[in-house]
Amino acid sequence: MAQRGGKRAGAGRKPGQVSKAKRDLAEMAKDHAQSALNVLVEIMTNDQEAATARVSAANGILDRAYGKAVPMQVDPQQDDAPSVTVNLTMAAPVKDIRVTRSDG
Repeated sequence: MAQRGGKRAGAGRKPGQVSKAKRDLAEMAKDHAQSALNVLVEIMTNDQEAATARVSAANGILDRAYGKAVPMQVDPQQDDAPSVTVNLTMAAPVKDIRVTRSDG
């Protein structure tokens, strides 16, 4: 008698693999990465923008350049706070950033 229902051995996408749709979307997004970074730089450097927008843009640029910061977890029960060393590594260097403005 054949087994019904449940997970079939070997079925489905293997762990760690990315779907084709997600891969295609990432490729399309990379085509606009320079423009998006230029917009973030323009917002960050524009004194007329709200401070929250400028900080958000700066954080976005830093996250892309150096990776997102890892939140530190401290036990509130502990009297002495631990000393923490954080090493940031650059995922990919950002080069040749050009900001252009279109007045109109």
